Amino acid sequence: MVATPLSPKSLDELNDLLKNDVKVKVAVLDAGACSTSVDGVLRGKFMSKEKFLSAASSDGFGFCSVIFGWDIHDTVYSRELLISNKANGYRDIIASIDLSTYRRIPWENNVPFFLVSFFDPDTKNPLAVDPRGTLKTATERAGKLGYEAYAGVEYEYFNFKETPESASSKGFNSLQPLTPGMHGYSLLRTQLNNDYFLELFDKSIEFQVPIEGHHTETGPGVLETALAYTHALRMADNAILFKYMAKSVGMVHGIIPSFMAKPWGNLPGCSGHVHVSLRDKDGKNVFAVSGDEAATGRKDASYDDTKFISQEGEWFLAGILDGIADVLPLLVPTINGYKRLVGGEAFWAPNAVTYGYDSRAASIRIISPPSCPPIRDQI
Repeated sequence: MVATPLSPKSLDELNDLLKNDVKVKVAVLDAGACSTSVDGVLRGKFMSKEKFLSAASSDGFGFCSVIFGWDIHDTVYSRELLISNKANGYRDIIASIDLSTYRRIPWENNVPFFLVSFFDPDTKNPLAVDPRGTLKTATERAGKLGYEAYAGVEYEYFNFKETPESASSKGFNSLQPLTPGMHGYSLLRTQLNNDYFLELFDKSIEFQVPIEGHHTETGPGVLETALAYTHALRMADNAILFKYMAKSVGMVHGIIPSFMAKPWGNLPGCSGHVHVSLRDKDGKNVFAVSGDEAATGRKDASYDDTKFISQEGEWFLAGILDGIADVLPLLVPTINGYKRLVGGEAFWAPNAVTYGYDSRAASIRIISPPSCPPIRDQI
C-alpha cells in the first residue's frame, strides 16, 4: 500500500499530527464492490479526537452493519445479508482505522481525515462485502506470487448548473448542463466556469488525490479527469475520494457533478476507464516485453495484437475476456448503465467481449509499444 505523505507510522506520530485538533472525520465504503449492493457510497462521521485515538490504539470501533444492508436511500434490502439483518439486530462490526490514508480536507478547515476498513467482530477477518478488504485480499494473493498490482482510473462526468434543492424540485428532469454543446478537449469552454474547473484540480492535489489530466469531454457540461497511476489499493481510495471531492467542491459553486452512466438518452454517456498492470519484485512491469521484443514483438505470441505484451500479459488478458461476462453485473449494475451499452457503437460504448490494440472501440484496450514506452505497458 502506498501511504499518503506524512501518514503516521506510530501512535506517537499520530498524537503529534493531531495535537492542535479537536475532531477527526472518518469515512467508510458501503458494499459497492459486491454483488449484493451497487451503490458504492462513501459514508462517515466526525469523532472527537479522544474517541478517535482510543479506536486507533485498539482493534477499532463499532460501526452499524446496516450500511451493507440498505440502498442509497437508506431502505433495507428485501433480501437481507447474513452480515446485516433483522435477526442479528443489524449488529456492529469492527471499523479499523487505516492510518496510511491520513490526509486533511482543504474545504473543511483542514480537518484530519482517515478511511476505515471492516472486520468481522468474531473472527477478526476482513469482511468479504467490504470493498477495501476484498481488494486488500486480492493484492495480498498477488503479492504471494511475487506481483504488485498498480492501476489508474479515468472519470468522465456531466456537470449541471443545479443545487440539490433545484434538482429535486424539477424531479431530476430537464437539468441545466454547465455548458451547451459538444466540446471535447476545448481550451475555451472551461473558462466559462474557470473557478470551478481549476478548483477541482487544485483541491484534488491538496486532498492527496494526484491528477494526471483534466479537460473537457464530448457532451454538454462534460469533464474528464484522469487520476495519477499508483498502487491498486491507493488508486481505489483515490477514485472514491475524487468523487467525494468533486461533489463537495461542486456544492460551493452551485454545480452538481454527476457520475451516472447515461444522463441523456440521445447523447454519449459517461465512462470510467481502469488501467491495470503488475510489477515484479524488481519493479519491472510484468506485462511488458523485454529487450529486442519491444521493437519486433514477441515471437511466440498467439496473435499479432498481443505480440507487444508478455506471456503473462496475454494470460491476464485471456482471464479478463473469459470472466468479463460474469462480472458485468458489477461493472454495469444499473438500468441506466445498461442503456449506455445499448447501441454502444453510436456512442463510444463497447458492448461485446472484445479486445484491441490501442482501440477505443474494444472493451479491453491493450496499450503497449510502439505507441508507448514498455515501462508503462497497461491493459
